[in-house]
Amino acid sequence: MAEHSLLGELDSFLGYHESELIEFRRDLHIHAEVGYSEHRTTRQIALRLEAAGLQPRILPKGTGLVADIQGDAKDDATIALRADIDALPITDEKQVSYRSQNPGACHACGHDAHTAILLGTGMFLAKAARAGVLPGNVRLIFQPAEEVPGGALDVIAAGGLASVERIFALHCDPNLDLGKIGTRIGSITAAIDKIKIRLTGPGGHTARPHLTADLVFALGKMITELPAALSRRMDPRSGMSLVWGRVSAGSASNAIPDAGEVEGTVRCLHNDAWLGAPDLLKELVELTASAYCAVPDFCYERGNPPTVNDGACTNLVAAAADRMLGPGAVTQAAQSLGGEDFAWYLESVPGSLFRLGTRHPGSPQEFDIHQPCFDIDERAIAVGVKMMAATALAAIGDLGDDGCGDSDPAAAAGAVGAVGAAADGAALTGPLLG
Repeated sequence: MAEHSLLGELDSFLGYHESELIEFRRDLHIHAEVGYSEHRTTRQIALRLEAAGLQPRILPKGTGLVADIQGDAKDDATIALRADIDALPITDEKQVSYRSQNPGACHACGHDAHTAILLGTGMFLAKAARAGVLPGNVRLIFQPAEEVPGGALDVIAAGGLASVERIFALHCDPNLDLGKIGTRIGSITAAIDKIKIRLTGPGGHTARPHLTADLVFALGKMITELPAALSRRMDPRSGMSLVWGRVSAGSASNAIPDAGEVEGTVRCLHNDAWLGAPDLLKELVELTASAYCAVPDFCYERGNPPTVNDGACTNLVAAAADRMLGPGAVTQAAQSLGGEDFAWYLESVPGSLFRLGTRHPGSPQEFDIHQPCFDIDERAIAVGVKMMAATALAAIGDLGDDGCGDSDPAAAAGAVGAVGAAADGAALTGPLLG
């Protein structure tokens, strides 16, 4: 069956299964589970996949799973589709029938919808494979612990990217109307690292700061000077941001303490700048501390890298949206300084993360992710299934035409009648570090 004929079956499939997928999403919402605790969620997904004739493989830590759909492929080349399955550690405050019954756990980021969408996509593609009309192999990745983060690394360590040529994922976007898709070539989300600076000194009386190391003053200079210095030592196009979240020092108004701490996050959109950030910040910390005779202890904790979408893969997503949702459905996604551990997959294989509109058109309510009242227009689940299935089939077809992740984006898009996705502005050139 030709690709367009197979995609033509999606409407009838969804007509039969859409309400089932919505109920599955609501069941996950009621029983929300945070990262590495998604045992019930994993069982429910596995049961549905087994009913669809698939053989899910639970990941070694006991949550999350992978399932392969074997199509009519000439080799082992595989397209991967990923959904994250964990909830956030916050309390659900919605007054709905499917409100979370697990205190301190809420699907406030839409991962329950992502999971239902990938389940529906897997059911549809598995049916096509049984009928002998799926033209390639597809791997379904139901990833745990995206919010922790770390689940992506577990998938990779378990061989989840073996034979994978391209990988795709979507994320709910409450700022986009239902039926809209946001794509972006290049960095769509940022790297997120944690920084902690501890200063120590002899301590002393506030009447005689010149006889000791005035740690509170030194911490104040760290808080103000480091972001300022960073902005002059990093290329501003790298999207580097240092923001403090905690400061602690002292217990008496007239005593200079002998220790104090400040913690924050470092976010960055450009990979080269991200790689160089620890050494540069360590240098700046030591220079600032030395001016006030404080002894610094610098701790830099790596998080995920920036999520950098491949051009050809992003154009395939745009082509799928044009085909399934009609002209005008694709918009350019804004860059976010939020993190997304889908970035780890893109370090290994080309792929693309895109935004799925979940806002009810004309709704006066403004939801944002990571809020206790976050919810979606559940019709977005059917839209997501259409997008994921069409994207997978387009990517399979492009691989069959000897496409690759580094191919020219316009040529790759042309293979499936694509519409172009707008790229970021001018490419970064020259050294990023001062």
